[in-house]
Amino acid sequence: MLRIRAVVLFMVSLASAVCAAAGDERLLVNGKVFTADPSRPYAEAVAIRGDTIMAVGSRAEASAAVGAGAETIDLGGRFLMPGLIDSHCHALYGGLGLVTADNADRAQSVDELATFAADARASGRGMFGDVLFVTGVPLAMWTRVADLAARFDSGDYISQPVVLQGMDGHTAWANRAMRARAGIDRQLLAGLDAATRTLFGQDADGEPNGLLAEAAMEQVSTLIPQPDDARMREAGRAAVEYLHAAGITSWLDPSTDDTMLRTYRMLSERGELDSRVVALPVVDFRKGDEDRQLAAALRQREAFRDLPDVRIGGIKVFADGVAEYPTQTAHMSKPYLESGLNGELMFDPERFADIAIAADRQGMIVHVHAIGDQAVTEALDGIEAARRANGDSGLLHSITHLQFIRPDDMPRFRELGVIASFQLYWARGSNTTIDLLKPYVDPGLYEWQYPARSLLDAGGTIAGASDWNVSTPNVFHAIYRAETRNGPKGVLDPDQRVPREAMLYAYTRDAAKLLGEEHRIGSIAPGKFADLVLLDRDLLTVSAEEARDTTVLWTLVGGRGVFGGPPAP
Repeated sequence: MLRIRAVVLFMVSLASAVCAAAGDERLLVNGKVFTADPSRPYAEAVAIRGDTIMAVGSRAEASAAVGAGAETIDLGGRFLMPGLIDSHCHALYGGLGLVTADNADRAQSVDELATFAADARASGRGMFGDVLFVTGVPLAMWTRVADLAARFDSGDYISQPVVLQGMDGHTAWANRAMRARAGIDRQLLAGLDAATRTLFGQDADGEPNGLLAEAAMEQVSTLIPQPDDARMREAGRAAVEYLHAAGITSWLDPSTDDTMLRTYRMLSERGELDSRVVALPVVDFRKGDEDRQLAAALRQREAFRDLPDVRIGGIKVFADGVAEYPTQTAHMSKPYLESGLNGELMFDPERFADIAIAADRQGMIVHVHAIGDQAVTEALDGIEAARRANGDSGLLHSITHLQFIRPDDMPRFRELGVIASFQLYWARGSNTTIDLLKPYVDPGLYEWQYPARSLLDAGGTIAGASDWNVSTPNVFHAIYRAETRNGPKGVLDPDQRVPREAMLYAYTRDAAKLLGEEHRIGSIAPGKFADLVLLDRDLLTVSAEEARDTTVLWTLVGGRGVFGGPPAP
């Protein structure tokens, strides 16, 4: 009797499991599928069970992988591809910009900026405590310091502390009230060493004029009240919604401090993340305690092992700053023409090599901010030291931004297994690539600006990235720039154009490699997560201008819709 009852219970359980599986299965058919798997790059159908891809290929092949009760969705010939992956995205900063006062390059004149700031002050969006804090300010504003002072050191702003942060995140301007609070005066500057003094703008009489770069920004940033958990949760939810609407399902978030990590944990535990995130704490060599910072990152990695959608994958290191005038902190092999200086290398090369060796040995990727050509060389040298010391660890370290790369460093990316994380939306003729650079950078170096095609031709791997909130996370706009190099001031070195299909790989398979997640995401293949995005046009056949205007129709993470929806029957 007990045996019969056990058999009945087993059969009931099996039938329930079959029904559940059938109800959790989907068959996506009649699509133009780009798989990002070079062995089989194109298909017409995908089978999904739960959060996992079961099969990809012809309709018959996909149908064979699921039951007869699977839900069938006709894609109507639309373009399906893997969920997009951003290999350098400050998502939570971007989310803060969405809910606070991020100019996002909208105001281009001092008058427009003053109007934006006044609105941000009146609405409260720009207020952090009693400080008016506006981000996303165009770098050309730093050539208009006298005009900024005229607007923000008078009237309503005489006693109102104001900080305007540049769109690059490496520069800022503080008004007189904020400088007084921060103690930024002639006496402070007199007590600084010559190199640090150059980070503070000065007028002809040697008085601080409010401009701040790199470490000088800390003089005011520490006095700006930090957003509380409620505001950070609001920012995180806004960021996730915004990125999903752009088809982005995974990203690497560099520069994640304790507040950012706490926010990611909060979003994950509340089921509000719906994305796959690799976070990188910063090891800042200017603080002088790199070993302690690396040890802290390792502890954070252990603390996040319980989260399925957030992982501490390594560390972020700053090799230098930015190249645009007047900041010029990017570390160049030849001096800037006006100042005669080479910019700032933000680490001691031997200490960087030590940390790269130690991180690599502990299974932590090293992700380096390097813009100047000499900074890129120093970053490659440190990673090469790790390869010599540890052998091939299997980790793919990376360098990001890469505005200037000397030709003889191109093959080293392939030889050392270093991925190039490019923000090719910036690779265009514009104020920042021409007006604020060309008169100040050695002509021989200027020729090698965002040399993505040369790096590809040398066998290197590139990963797509936005650096949002520094620029738009719109992948299709970035692909247009990479393919055309066209901008408001013309074409920037057409020899460096990157084919569109290469860019699709850069935002899928190769970005997944940089995140160390290629076994789970980055291509449409059996066994991987069903992270998918459906587009309104065939991205591989339309013109560059049509590709730029692509619209995301449906974004899925783990087989579940997080934005939009499937085509109507």
